[in-house]
Amino acid sequence: DVQLQAFGGGLVQAGGSLRLSCAASGFSFDSFAIGWFRQAPGKEREAVSCISSSDGSTYYADSVKGRFTISRDNAQNTVYLQMSSLKPEDTAVYYCATPYRSRCPKEMKWYHYWGQGTQVTVSS
Repeated sequence: DVQLQAFGGGLVQAGGSLRLSCAASGFSFDSFAIGWFRQAPGKEREAVSCISSSDGSTYYADSVKGRFTISRDNAQNTVYLQMSSLKPEDTAVYYCATPYRSRCPKEMKWYHYWGQGTQVTVSS
C-alpha cells in the first residue's frame, strides 16, 4: 500500500525555521513526484511546493518562494520541506502527497495519495 507520513511540525516564533519530512513507502519512490500542501483553519487546502522525480524540477507557491526549499533523498524515500523566515500566516496543517506520476501536476485533483498532516504554528 502507498503510504506517506509527514512529520516535523511544531511551534516556532516568527522568523524561525522548521524542517518537515515526508516519509514514503509502498511504491517506487524515486519514480514519482511529491508535493506539499497546507490548510489553515477556515481556509481551503493550497499547494505549497512540489518536486518531480524525472528531473528534480521544483514548484513553489508565490507566498513561500525564497523562504521554503523542497528536496528529496531517494535513498531514504523522504522528501523534505525546509521552511525559513516563517510568518504567522504560514500557520497550517501541512500535508504531503503524490500524484503517482513523475512530474508535478498543476491541479490538486491529480494527487491521489495523501499522508496525515503535521501542524505548524508560527507565533508572532
